[in-house]
Amino acid sequence: MRASYSLISAMSIAAVLLGSACMAPQRAKPTVAPNDLLPVAAFANIRSPRTRAIALFEEAGKVIESPRCLNCHPAGDRPTQTDAMHPHEPLVVRGADGHGAPTLACSTCHHAQNFDPARVPGHPLWHLAPLEMAWQGRTLGQICEQMKDPARNGGRDMAALLHHAGEDSLVGWGWAPGADRTPAPGTQAEFGALLRAWADAGAFCPG
Repeated sequence: MRASYSLISAMSIAAVLLGSACMAPQRAKPTVAPNDLLPVAAFANIRSPRTRAIALFEEAGKVIESPRCLNCHPAGDRPTQTDAMHPHEPLVVRGADGHGAPTLACSTCHHAQNFDPARVPGHPLWHLAPLEMAWQGRTLGQICEQMKDPARNGGRDMAALLHHAGEDSLVGWGWAPGADRTPAPGTQAEFGALLRAWADAGAFCPG
């Protein structure tokens, strides 16, 4: 009888504890404005390095999958433009080195800085990403694997990749696109910090 009572008491205590755990308030997911980025600190409570790395890259993916990046990473020979990613007008092509055709180079219209009266973006190094760095039409996981592959990221190791993403001035144009274009989410510094934390956590990619 005493054994039965002890068993019942133990089961009752376990049920109370389980119920309390189920009713415990859950940690709220941080919220952020649509065109902002969560800081690296928002992911610190994710204990699994793999899960944390994937979450960090998915946050950085808001930049990678924005029109400011995808327009210059086309899968074909023609770039896209505007937030709607329409085919470039006038018709231009990639050319042998990503700087356009000899008869209509990118620099014909795209000069050292934005020319807002005509809505023409500009940068001294304006050009398309190489075809092997094409992102359009790929999932974020595929882009992630591509970014880590020197054969498909411009020959960069991880250190060079992080420098390119976080400090390159042409990449930085995405946050100062001029006219009425929507800037890339967050800031380039925040984007770079997310990718550095992703690399530190093992550089795992979304599935």
